[in-house]
Order: sequence, then C-alpha cells, then structure tokens
Amino acid sequence: MENITDINQIKMAVLKKTAEYAYEGKLNEKVEDIVYELISGPKPQFRCCIYREREIIRERVRLSMGMFPKNPHYKKTDGTQVVHVISAACEGCPIARFTVTPNCQNCLAQKCIKACKFGAITKTARGAYIDSSKCKKCGQCLAACPYNAIVDIERPCKKACPVDAVQIDDNDLAIIDESKCINCGQCVASCPFGAVSDVSMISNVIDVIVKKENDIYAMIAPSIEGQFGDASVPVLKEAIKALGFKDCIEVALGADAVAYNEAKEVYERVKEGKKTTSSCCPAFVNLIQKHYPEVMENVSTTVSPMVAAARHIKKNHPGSLIVFIGPCIAKKNEALKHYISEINYVLTFEELAAMFDVKNINFADFESAAQDATKYGKGFAKSGGVTNAVMEVVKELNFDTPIKAVKCNGIAECKKALLLLKNGRLPEDFIEGMSCEHGCINGPAKVSEVMASRKVFDKNVNVENGDISKTVSDFEMDKLNMHRPK
Repeated sequence: MENITDINQIKMAVLKKTAEYAYEGKLNEKVEDIVYELISGPKPQFRCCIYREREIIRERVRLSMGMFPKNPHYKKTDGTQVVHVISAACEGCPIARFTVTPNCQNCLAQKCIKACKFGAITKTARGAYIDSSKCKKCGQCLAACPYNAIVDIERPCKKACPVDAVQIDDNDLAIIDESKCINCGQCVASCPFGAVSDVSMISNVIDVIVKKENDIYAMIAPSIEGQFGDASVPVLKEAIKALGFKDCIEVALGADAVAYNEAKEVYERVKEGKKTTSSCCPAFVNLIQKHYPEVMENVSTTVSPMVAAARHIKKNHPGSLIVFIGPCIAKKNEALKHYISEINYVLTFEELAAMFDVKNINFADFESAAQDATKYGKGFAKSGGVTNAVMEVVKELNFDTPIKAVKCNGIAECKKALLLLKNGRLPEDFIEGMSCEHGCINGPAKVSEVMASRKVFDKNVNVENGDISKTVSDFEMDKLNMHRPK
C-alpha cells in the first residue's frame, strides 16, 4: 500500500476501505483486515510505531462504522455528540503556552517581570525566562512586553474551539466537554494530528443501498457546487444516483422555502417590536441553546433547509429513507437530536468523495441539465446568503415595514451579535448566524479549499431562476410544515 502520511490521506484511506467492504457486504468480517492492509509494517508511516498507528486506524474504522472511539473520558449521554477525540492520536502537545522568543532585548525596564504577579519570570544573561510551572497563563507579560518578544502558543484544537469545549486532562490529552460543545467541527479541522474526528454514517448508508429493502433518497447541500472540480449540480445529482440512490434532490429548494417562511416570520416579529435570529445553521442554534439560552425565544421557528427538503421528499415518497450530504459536521448532530425519523442519515462531502472513488465515478459520463432552485436558495451556501434570500422575499411580497439585518460571518461575529441581543442593544431586526467563516462552502468536512470552490460556485450559482415565491409555489414547498420542534 502507498504510504499514508497526511491527515486527510489517513482519514480518506479508512473511509474508502470502509466503503469498499460495505459495498461488498463484508465490512463486519474485514474490520481488523483494514487495520493491517493500511498499516502493514514493519516501519511506521506517520507516528512513532506501527502499534500506535494501528490503534489509530482501528479507532478510525470504529468511527467510520458509526461507533464512538474507546475513550475513557467518554460518558454516553443521549448519543447525539458527533465530535470525539481519538486518544491514541492525540499528541498531548507538550508546549509551554507563554514563551520568550529571541526578540527579547533584555531591556532595563523589565516590564514583563513587573507585570507578572506570580514570580514566573526571571532575568537571565540571554533575556527573560518564563518558568512554566509558576506561570498562570494570565497574559499580562504578553501585553507588557514593548518588543512583542513573548508569544502565546495555545494548542490548535483548544484555540480553534469558539466555546471553550476542548479541555486538557491530567495526561495532557484533549477531551471534549459535551455540555459546551456545539459540534461545529472547528477542532476537527484544526488538529494537526487528526486526533479529533466525527462519527460517520457511511457504512450504514451503503448497507441500506446494498440491501435494497427501501428506496433511499439523497439531498445535497447548495455548497456542493465547486467541491468536485467543475462538476455542476445536475451532473453531481446523476453521479450520486449512480452510487445506488433512488434520486437526488437539491437542498437549495428547502432553502427557498426557508427564506419564504422566515421572511414572513421576521416581518410579523418586526411589527411586534421583536428580534429574530436565523435557524438554518445547527452550530449557531447550538451556540444559542448552550451559551445564550436567554435569547432562545428569538430563534426563528422555521426549520433548516435540510429539514424542509426532507419533508418535501417524505411528502412525495412516503416510507423512503433520506440522506443529507454536505460539508457540515453539526448537521449530523441536528439530525440525531431532532429529526432522526425524517433524516435517517447524514454524510459529509469527504464521505461522498470516498464513495465516488470506490465506485469509480467519472463525472464526464453524466450530462448536465437545468437546476431546480433559485440563485437565492443556492446562495445559502455563502455567508450573507440567508439575508439576501430573506430580503428578496420581502421585496417580492411587497412588505411595507423595513427590515434591518446583520450578517454574522463565523462564530466570533455571532457571539458579538448575540451578546448585543442578550443585553437589548442589537440595532438590527434579524441576525444571520453562520458558524463557519465564508459560510457552508468552508465547512469542516469540505473536500476543496474555500477559495478554489468559491470561484466555481460564484461562476455557476447565478442561474436564471431568481423568483423565490414562484419556485416555492411550483414545487409546493409552501404546503410543508415549516416549523421546528420546540
């Protein structure tokens, strides 16, 4: 086997082996074989020894089969937590957080020493020195140094987490506090050792496809545009059907329905003097539920585009099974928590790519066709897209009350807006919350870098169809139950 040394290569290698044996109906008997096929030895490929590498692969296979890693810190709650730490892969990152660099000029003012209240900094012939055993990580020395000679080096997973859900145990291993975690996946994308990952449903989906006992429908997120080269949405829909799905629907249709319903909801609330937040990003909703519960009543009662599209399929094909496919890890959490009877499985673009590879899908074999959703529904994939769609509906329906919106691009901006809302100081009427910077096109489980995919997305998304009200009516999306559970 070719060496696997990159994080993405390791994850993809496991997903492809899982998909391969799942399609053959042999996965359960081949679990241990995958470990030795990928790590044959005797020399290690990416960690200290083959035994640790095999344990990491073994844990990744468990995740790819929908099981949680064997983590001593994991306490099973309701089973909806999808982001987990692979203990065997966690490096422990033995770094001192505050460190003096060679930029230190050994100055006479000694501002860093004076700023430290814990006696952690001493003067040496080479400059200041920080004793990590005494350092309380307050950051006063960092602020005091006139030469910026002190750096703050925080563990990538912990630094990436916007809600302080990543903690460090007594053995310097990362653990996740589920009471704080919003399953946004930022830690998954940031860990340089691939020690944080999400639970996969790829083997469950393939098992349903292979057994052919139920019709299984796929729904693709608008952000799929640009993820697989220049392949258009119609081509990708046909390619996905070739994997064994009965049909493939654009979630952008659900986005059109969400914009239509949410605009009317915001309008009614504005007339009552009330504020509203969007509800389409599950990590954003989780952020409110766990960290800003005081403003939960402001969250739109409208379901996410994923749920709207699923209800559209269920209405037309009762008894079918439904799979959402997107770049979002939090969507798995959303489905498991609230909609498991409506959205049976969730796959990421990474998992879809593995299935394409195993089934030797060539996009050139499929022809393009017309797209169903509007450019506004498709625009939900980018930051600001929800607001643009809502405002388009406001214009189409000739609302007589102006609506002001704030577009929050990433969790940091979301937190600022929510704090203003919590304190009654938000000037706008509507908050669009996107947990990922740039929007869903930059989701943690994407397969194409955001700038490359955005170029293709912007080129293809401007389809002629721009009438949300007409599209919603034509597809009877206005007849769906658009309310989320309380």
